[in-house]
Amino acid sequence: MKSDIEIARSIQLKKIKQVADETGIPRKGIENYGRYIAKVDEKLIDNERVAKSNLILVTAITPTKAGIGKTTVSIGLSLGLKKLGKKAIVALREPSLGPCFDMKGGAAGGGYAQVLPMEKINLHFTGDFHAITSAHNMISALFDNYLYQNQDHGFGLKEILWRRVLDVNDRSLRYIVTGLGPKSNGLTQESGFDITAASEIMAILCLATDENDLRRRIENILLGITLDNKPFTVKDLGVAGAITVLLKDALRPNLVQTTEGGAAFIHGGPFANIAHGCNSVLATKLAMTFGEYVITEAGFGADLGAEKFYDIKCRKAGLQPRLIIIVATAQGLKMHGGVNADAIKEPNIEGLKQGFCNIDKHVRNLQSFGQTVIVAFNRYAFDTDEEVELVRQHCEEVLGVGFAINDAFARGGEGAVPLAQLVVDTIDKSPSAPLRFAYQNEESVEEKISKVAENIYKASMVTYSTTARKMIKKIQQLGVAHFPICIAKTQYSFSTDPKLYGVADGMEFHVRDIVINQGAEMLVIIAGDILRMPGLPKEPQALHIDIKNGEIEGLS
Repeated sequence: MKSDIEIARSIQLKKIKQVADETGIPRKGIENYGRYIAKVDEKLIDNERVAKSNLILVTAITPTKAGIGKTTVSIGLSLGLKKLGKKAIVALREPSLGPCFDMKGGAAGGGYAQVLPMEKINLHFTGDFHAITSAHNMISALFDNYLYQNQDHGFGLKEILWRRVLDVNDRSLRYIVTGLGPKSNGLTQESGFDITAASEIMAILCLATDENDLRRRIENILLGITLDNKPFTVKDLGVAGAITVLLKDALRPNLVQTTEGGAAFIHGGPFANIAHGCNSVLATKLAMTFGEYVITEAGFGADLGAEKFYDIKCRKAGLQPRLIIIVATAQGLKMHGGVNADAIKEPNIEGLKQGFCNIDKHVRNLQSFGQTVIVAFNRYAFDTDEEVELVRQHCEEVLGVGFAINDAFARGGEGAVPLAQLVVDTIDKSPSAPLRFAYQNEESVEEKISKVAENIYKASMVTYSTTARKMIKKIQQLGVAHFPICIAKTQYSFSTDPKLYGVADGMEFHVRDIVINQGAEMLVIIAGDILRMPGLPKEPQALHIDIKNGEIEGLS
């Protein structure tokens, strides 16, 4: 089979205005970024049409380093629904350069279920990530300048809460000291970098409902605490307008196309292990304005992405999903069943059975939100019929949920028709149930953390560092304890230990720190050893990326 990039290059793309025309998006709302990419005016959102659309979330079992394939399923389902004559649109996050040049590779799908033009989407795209990085670091520069210019007037901060960001995996920048050298270089202080996907500006862009809301949220960003214990925000700097200007174009969702010419919105890119893991509210609502079925995904496993999709995105935006798809693979289940990573491609019925505990817990978690769940099985060439049938029987007979094989990677839309038909039939038969949240806004920070840790992760207790305890007091003093929580932890386990596979029953859940995202209106709970600036592996993907005769190689 051809590589992803070879398949992407073999497809004759439609002009983006043709894609818009076929989707019903008026041309007056389109701004071309070349022939095959466009920005779409968010003012085209029609909330009456949004309410009538069927929103489908694609999530997954706890991922392994072998991958699970949520994006491929999401894109493939849109292709399969189109084969059934349905008007389907997929709405996804934008790839980050960090993982693209790290070990994960791109995030535009795979095989014959991709969004195109793949190379541009995986690289600089429309510059949204760069705009977010620039806006975040512009605040940093203006903030440092304010402190420098006002130090002789008695102004100072007892605590600085703002860090810088960069869309590159660079462990050397996690903790730094700025302002070294002569006094004219600014104040000497500790600082550090997070990856752009963890930026509060990224979260704000993804949760903002319009330009005015974007500005309001930017104004509310908490930068530090003054000497007299008052919050110091971007509004106090007086630069919210300038930062909004930098984000004006980035706020508009991006329109591209699938491998079979259907519409796809790609916008926003927070990671789910260190941020809230969902594409923008604006892109989702635009897709729901023009699509009968809208497929979106939330990053990593359901314990991270799906929980945050419900408790943050849906809560804030008033979205009501109609169906949840949980993606599973035989090799992922085997790894959670105790099979060594180097043997998960080999037949192992007993290992597969042992791994069912992971999918069982995820399905029960999703059902606790009041949602209808089905399973999409990503089949690989080395999976045996016996293994596939065993997973089917377990899902249908033990869990009581629908099951379908997804083969969109190898066969495009045709390979996703069984899944698409299951989706249509399930939605038609299942009444719309109101979404239940894991916790209520008015509960304390500790109660919210405990409910997620104990009910979703299956922890037996939650412990807090001294730093986290101090932050909880600060949260109460600032009056922001009603914000939803966004737990940052490893994606490879229910626990904070990335090597604890299956279900981490009865473990201790340790909260190391809490970050107040006052503009995004959420509290980021830092658990275990999770880092918000990743490092590169011994053999990064960048070693395999090259350009020859004008054509890029190594992107996947």
